[in-house]
Amino acid sequence: MRNNEETEGFDGEASNTSMISGANSPYQPTTEPVHSRNVFRAIRCDLDYIKSHFGVLKVIEVVLALISFIFIETIMMCSPCAGVYLFEFVSCSAFVVTSVLLLIFSLNLHTKVPHINWSLTDLINTATSTLFFFLASVVLAALNHQTGAEIAAVIFGFLVMGVYGLNTFLAVRRWHLGDSRDGPLQTSEYIRARTASRGEVESRPELQ
Repeated sequence: MRNNEETEGFDGEASNTSMISGANSPYQPTTEPVHSRNVFRAIRCDLDYIKSHFGVLKVIEVVLALISFIFIETIMMCSPCAGVYLFEFVSCSAFVVTSVLLLIFSLNLHTKVPHINWSLTDLINTATSTLFFFLASVVLAALNHQTGAEIAAVIFGFLVMGVYGLNTFLAVRRWHLGDSRDGPLQTSEYIRARTASRGEVESRPELQ
């Protein structure tokens, strides 16, 4: 009888000890990883950017570049074809690159890579697209067979060139003023991380 009571007492103490150690253990089970929660929290649709001047211009550029590419793709016969091939390359490249940048800015993905100057990247894209759409439209206007698809491609080419030109002007002004809405520069989270890192180094003089 006494042995049974001692055994029960030992089991009770062991159970209490395991509960206490489990409560104090830093390795608690969780149903949601912290890393994934932080990553997906930063990915959201930024409606403010889409409604801004740069967001609206990006959407217009993507649509016009796609329409220009569709028109140039409907041309089945050409001689010479240099103007058609140049316009095809420019419209396709501008559509892809601008769509990627629009996606990055709209989902706030640029905040995950704060060391890239995103305003300067956007400025280079818009300035390059303006120049190449101008060249491609002029060449296609000079070397075409007056077909409806070619004329439409030239018209939309100059239209999208104008939109890219306006975007370039606004991007240059923003870059000079230092007002980076879609953010080249370091975000507040990045600045806080660097501040915390510097504080840790200062508190540990052996790392200096």
